[in-house]
Amino acid sequence: MNDDIDPFKILDIGFLSAERLWLLLVIPALIVVYLLMQRQRKVYAARLASTDLLSSVLPRRTGWRRHVTSALMLVALASMILGVAEPAREMEVERDRAVVMLAIDVSLSMEAADIAPSRLAGAQQAAIEFVDGLPPGLDIGLVSFAETASVRVSPTRNRTQVIRSIQGLELQPSTAIGEAIFTSLDALLSAPLDEAGTIPPSTIVLLSDGTTTRGRPDEEAIAAALEAGITVSTISFGTPTGTILYDDPTTAVVEQFLIEVPVAEENLQRIADETGGLYFQASSLAELESVYADIGSAVGSDTEFTEIAEWFAALAALLTIVAAGLSLWWFQRLI
Repeated sequence: MNDDIDPFKILDIGFLSAERLWLLLVIPALIVVYLLMQRQRKVYAARLASTDLLSSVLPRRTGWRRHVTSALMLVALASMILGVAEPAREMEVERDRAVVMLAIDVSLSMEAADIAPSRLAGAQQAAIEFVDGLPPGLDIGLVSFAETASVRVSPTRNRTQVIRSIQGLELQPSTAIGEAIFTSLDALLSAPLDEAGTIPPSTIVLLSDGTTTRGRPDEEAIAAALEAGITVSTISFGTPTGTILYDDPTTAVVEQFLIEVPVAEENLQRIADETGGLYFQASSLAELESVYADIGSAVGSDTEFTEIAEWFAALAALLTIVAAGLSLWWFQRLI
């Protein structure tokens, strides 16, 4: 079903051929006819004989039973008409083509052990599970970034290649979030076009614990993502109490200093908000795994209108069978 279709909706159900709903006017017309027939029936009965005579020659029938079978048939007819109008509902369907660029921060602050055994090790473990659980129709690429950003794996369906590259990530100085977005965009825009000659649905998932200290500013990267029509979902990973040991290279004797590296959230949330992506904060490995599960569900499926006419056809058939069965049981005849 074309997900560009915007059907006429009643509650949460849309109708692709809403012009056929006018046939529902038959239902109130039939109700009026039925009521008139019931009234006429009483008139004929009064003309034939007295109530006492009728009760002696005609079988006693409870009026509500006739009404039940008639009502069931009317509801069945209404269900048939709704089915003819091609009802549809918004449903999650698995995408058969999409591209995800996973950008992972490998700056020195990712060595912090506030998330055991380290932020980077936790990010690697969760990312591997994320990649391994993506639907087969998605291409996945990998970008690592610190002082610069580089494409470790171009978009591919080879999950093993991506997982091996994630396992091989190593720490480097500085943080270049803007460069990571630019590099991811280049990789996505270079991906093969789909059958319609357009870029397949694409998104960037960026994980970091800090702010940009090198390269082009985040503002330029946000503008580039907006121009390309590609969203950037971000994950801030870490806690406010993270620390790392820093070796001072300016001294003759190696000296180490304990440096605080609290997770930065504001800039990552702004990137997601301004590009139309999703923002997540994870302060533990379990939370990060949950975040990746949510992202995997979001990027691996799409919402489109799916026809459910068979639901209405099945309801109409069931009601017809019930009405016929009750009529045979109560009156020894079909409707």
